[in-house]
Amino acid sequence: MADDDNERIMDVPLKGIKKVPRTKRAPHAIKLLKKHVARHVKVDIDDIWIDFVLNEYIWSRGIQKPPVKIRVKTLKWEDGRVDVMLPDDDE
Repeated sequence: MADDDNERIMDVPLKGIKKVPRTKRAPHAIKLLKKHVARHVKVDIDDIWIDFVLNEYIWSRGIQKPPVKIRVKTLKWEDGRVDVMLPDDDE
């Protein structure tokens, strides 16, 4: 189980999606999110798991208009896996 030391709230800038074609922006936003989290939590990109609700939030406006920045909560587990999800509203 993750403890409080391995839980983080971070703002992830996704401005780089404007550099790719419109029809590839949401998948590229997922890649940018994983790359940013991997850099700051110091894990491999393959060990990052994105929550279903977060994925739905990124895709909510379609493939052409994902959010430009997003606030996420990360949980790092003992086995090295990192869960990325939307933060709770009370935080």
